[in-house]
Amino acid sequence: MEDRHVIEAAGTRLVIENGKVTEVGEPKISFCPFAKRFASPINPVTPEAVQKNIEHRIAKFGMCTRERQVLDEESQVLFGASELLTTALKNKTVDAAVICCDGAGTVIVTDPKLIQGIGGRMSGLVETVPYAEVISRIEDAGGIVVDKETASLDALGGIAEAKKRGFEKVAVTVAGFQHELAEEIRSKYPDAIIIGVHTTGVASLNDAKRLCAACDLVFACASKHIRDAAEEYAVVQGGVGVPVFATSAFGKRIVLERLMDTNEPLLIKNMKLPVCDMGKQPEPLI
Repeated sequence: MEDRHVIEAAGTRLVIENGKVTEVGEPKISFCPFAKRFASPINPVTPEAVQKNIEHRIAKFGMCTRERQVLDEESQVLFGASELLTTALKNKTVDAAVICCDGAGTVIVTDPKLIQGIGGRMSGLVETVPYAEVISRIEDAGGIVVDKETASLDALGGIAEAKKRGFEKVAVTVAGFQHELAEEIRSKYPDAIIIGVHTTGVASLNDAKRLCAACDLVFACASKHIRDAAEEYAVVQGGVGVPVFATSAFGKRIVLERLMDTNEPLLIKNMKLPVCDMGKQPEPLI
């Protein structure tokens, strides 16, 4: 099997082959307040800066290689997807999370350290290949790899497998352009906790509204349409520069539990959402 991974980071498409970045697309954005704070900062967003960041991740924890580390306990941000899921798992608000990992594909996770190790340091995964070494590390940590043969990215299959194994409250991440998948998951599994991630480039306001209507949590990334849809669907906003919107009562619960799980000072105020004028936004919003 060809050793090829495709990821999206800071609005940029990259290809990694045999542990090397072989293709870097043209960034869709020029600035991201989140990427600015990376260990290898992306500021401004240029192909060279994005490539350097990905090469740092490859060297640091083996992303998209057989040396991929999968366990971590360090939070990267207050309202990241992995951080929210970590808190939800600790509190038993969810029983399991269906996420994806480079080198393994779709994974069912119950250990907060595995959630953080996989998701806290990974960008949007578009395509990957299986590595026996990575799969073994995930399984040693109690994770379940859904497709060991091809490392497919199959959220529906992951939920079906989780339900088959007796998990009841299952969370799942879907990419922003997959609003139809989110709707299908909601139809087949009404009790699923659906999280919309990597939403930069959502095609239209209608697509954004469909995603928000189907999900419990939606990350805004650099999407203008998600921010516009939040005016109708958001019940809680976490963060300002790159916010997450809770779009259901269950999503709201997860955000509030995350607040209880942090020692950071907080301001809580009721106001009209979204709030976009209290911090630097990605540029441009698309």
